[in-house]
Amino acid sequence: MTKTSNPITIAVLGGTGHEGGGLALRWARAGHRVIIGSRDGGRAATHAADLTATAGTTIEGMGNREAAAAAQIVVLAVPFSAQMATALGVGDELIGKILIDVTVPLVPPKVGRVQLPGGGSAVVLLQEKLGEAVKVVAAFQNISAHQLADLDREIDCDVLVSGDDEAARQIVVGLAEDGGMLAWHAGPLANSAAAEALTSVLISINRRYKIATGSGIRITGARSA
Repeated sequence: MTKTSNPITIAVLGGTGHEGGGLALRWARAGHRVIIGSRDGGRAATHAADLTATAGTTIEGMGNREAAAAAQIVVLAVPFSAQMATALGVGDELIGKILIDVTVPLVPPKVGRVQLPGGGSAVVLLQEKLGEAVKVVAAFQNISAHQLADLDREIDCDVLVSGDDEAARQIVVGLAEDGGMLAWHAGPLANSAAAEALTSVLISINRRYKIATGSGIRITGARSA
C-alpha cells in the first residue's frame, strides 16, 4: 500500500466487525481519515483504539449517525439482517454522498447457499429505499476479512465494483487500490447480484477445501484504462 495523495474522510459503519475493521485498517494506513461507526459509540471508540494500535495511525470511533455526518464517503459493512435499518437510520447524513455497500445477503445457517432477496440484489433494494440523492456502490463482497486484516499481505483476489454512477464507481475503484487491491468496473448496480451470490459460492469452496484465509476471484485478460 502506498500513501494517497488525496486523503478523504471515510466512515465505516460496522467497523467493529472483521470485514469493516479490515477495510478501516487499510485505508488508515494509506493516509485517509477513518472513522468506525457502531450503534454504541463507546464500543466504537474502544475498538478504534485497538485498530489504531494495529494500523500505527489514528482511527476514530463514533456512533453511526455522528460518523456518517463527519464523513465524505460512508461504507456499510454490517450483517445483512442489519443492512436496511442501519442505512435508513443515517439516511439524512448520506444525502449527496457515496455509500459503499459491502453487504452480502447471507441467511444463517445455510450461508453456503445463494439466497438473494426476491431473486434480486440486496444493494439494489437499498438504493431504491435511499433514493437518487445517495449514490450507492457495491464492492468488497468477495474479499476475505482474513486477508484484509493482514496488512503485510498482498491481497490475492480482485474487487468487483458495481454502481449506476460511473464517476462514483471510479472513486471506489481508487479506494480499493489505496487499500492494496485490484478493482474492476463491473457495470450497473444490478450486476452486484452476481458478487452477492458469489460470496456463498466462495464460502462453500472454503469449507470443502479448508481454505482458512478465504478464497477469492481473479479477472483474466489484458487490462486497459
